[in-house]
Amino acid sequence: MKLTNEGLRDTAAWQKAEVALPRYDREQMIRATEKDPVWVHFGAGNIFRGFIAGLQQRLLDKGLTDRGIIAAETWDGEIIDRIYVPYDSLTLMVSLRPDGGTDREVIASLAGGLKASSTEEKDWGELKRIFEAPSLQMVSFTITEKGYALRDLKGEYFPAVQANLKDGPEKARHAMAIVTALMRHRYVSGAAPVALVSMDNCSHNGEKLRGAVTEIAAAWVKAGFADEGFLGWLSDETKVSFPWTMIDKITPRPADSVTKSLADLGIEDMTPIQTEKHTYIAPFVNAEIPQYLVVEDRFPNGRPKLEEAGVYMTDRDTVNRTERMKVTTCLNPLHTALAVYGCLLGYTLIADEMKDADLKRLVERIGYTEGLPVVTDPGILRPEDFLKEVLEKRLPNPFMPDTPQRIACDTSQKVPIRFGETIKSRLKDGSADVLEGIPLAIAAWLRYLLGVDDKGEAMPVSPDPMVPELQAALANVRFGDPDSAGDALSPILANEVIFGTNLLDTPLKEKIESAFREMLLPGGVRKSLQRI
Repeated sequence: MKLTNEGLRDTAAWQKAEVALPRYDREQMIRATEKDPVWVHFGAGNIFRGFIAGLQQRLLDKGLTDRGIIAAETWDGEIIDRIYVPYDSLTLMVSLRPDGGTDREVIASLAGGLKASSTEEKDWGELKRIFEAPSLQMVSFTITEKGYALRDLKGEYFPAVQANLKDGPEKARHAMAIVTALMRHRYVSGAAPVALVSMDNCSHNGEKLRGAVTEIAAAWVKAGFADEGFLGWLSDETKVSFPWTMIDKITPRPADSVTKSLADLGIEDMTPIQTEKHTYIAPFVNAEIPQYLVVEDRFPNGRPKLEEAGVYMTDRDTVNRTERMKVTTCLNPLHTALAVYGCLLGYTLIADEMKDADLKRLVERIGYTEGLPVVTDPGILRPEDFLKEVLEKRLPNPFMPDTPQRIACDTSQKVPIRFGETIKSRLKDGSADVLEGIPLAIAAWLRYLLGVDDKGEAMPVSPDPMVPELQAALANVRFGDPDSAGDALSPILANEVIFGTNLLDTPLKEKIESAFREMLLPGGVRKSLQRI
């Protein structure tokens, strides 16, 4: 069996392998999508293929739409060449049950994949054609939080952004410049309304997207690449909206065990690849079953019936409360704490960490004791129930091949929200003294940046845009010598960009510095956990 249009014709073989197939005419869907596209998604990776694309599949299966999604990749075009094209933009979704079983389904709702870059002449022309279409209702994104960033910590534009502002829309390279250039093309082609919907796992994601797009647009207007009307159109949310969302589904890197199981079933060519940009991806996606998507219902040109696919369609305040519940308390802080401690203690699976009594107590404390009391109930999901599911079912799932090393990526970009919001809430109500687990997690992250584990052996540090700067600040700190820490942490703890507040003026400063010094001794990382 092959995951291609031709391969799907052997329905009996797929049914024997217990793989669910689409219940609609895919060729007809592709033709309808090409004629009148309704949905483009930027970010062609696992969370999109394993979650977002599945939503449209549900609607197609129910006959609630006849259009699919066009995927666009701004960062790693090799994904399109090696994962989309050879497999006719099909994905094999493998859902991992806690009992060790799997549910398998072919996701066929993608009408195609494009490389979103002005250097890709054919694909760029196709994207322009799509953005001209009055039928286009939604442009969504899963490009990670750093995809929206235009400036470094000094407030200066990244070189790619600076070049894009200078060279204009026709030479767009940065993700936000690419989107702004395509929106400018939509504006001059009739200015039909549309919604730009960030589905990335970050706080106030719609606001981040809106800020980046309008900042580039304003710079282009000033430089003469666009007229004032373009910025006015982008700024009018009755014409162009930027709904906020909350997304939750863990989609780890492809697991060897899943690759083998698919091969045993007779499904060919499922081996994962690693691109030159170090994207590790496969023709299949393996992920947990629980998933949540909460979307602010503001779509000036209409939208798919997402509520029929299990999406919570609501108002901005509810999205904000739900996102705050998840990102600042009930999942993301626990993930980050497990990630940095897991790396330091030699773990390679999150599920194994949940068998460690010390680590389990740490995340229970961060969730139940330190975070939950300052969370506002979003109304559509009970925080206590959500947190319980995370701690008792999702994180301990032994068949989820999720690694602390993956989650440790870009931690500097996550800390201000995952820990900073609870810190600010506790400081505001005068209860910061209760915080013990969060200061430990911050100290463990800073200790992790030394690239030395709890035994004193070298370990890799996951990619993060701030690693060079932070490691330079810690350059004189030595494992085995707590006194070498000196005041090295002070400028880091004072950085409000990282923590959301200046921690030097808080009771957390001494807790973090004391734990960090303790962790510089062999076995100190483990001892720091046992103290609480």
